[in-house]
Amino acid sequence: MANFNEILNYFLGIVFIIIIFSLAYAYLKPHLLHKRRPVSTLLLKTSYLLYLLVLLIIVYLSALVNGGLEKVFFGIEFFAFLVVLFVPTIGIFARKLGQFSKKREGYNYFFTGVNCISIVAILVMYFI
Repeated sequence: MANFNEILNYFLGIVFIIIIFSLAYAYLKPHLLHKRRPVSTLLLKTSYLLYLLVLLIIVYLSALVNGGLEKVFFGIEFFAFLVVLFVPTIGIFARKLGQFSKKREGYNYFFTGVNCISIVAILVMYFI
């Protein structure tokens, strides 16, 4: 039987996932697409939101169900997890920088691929 603190941790974890995902959705506004490059913009935004959802669920399961991130991702996997944690987020924030404005479509497709590879990497590291 779970005690009150464990139930509260599970509940707060779910609330945390909902808040973080809602903030990311509000920031990205996937329903607003660029007029000249709607396909690449849609792919980038949806792949990032899917990546973020998978990441939040894996962190939730690792932290609360499996005893902590250090037990699930140990050794070199932890450093790979940190890379997978930060690279897609840096990519989504850096897309507004001026030096990428002329090459935005290629940039969007590149980071769509990075997001998809990050999803696969997170799932492989968690389940294997």
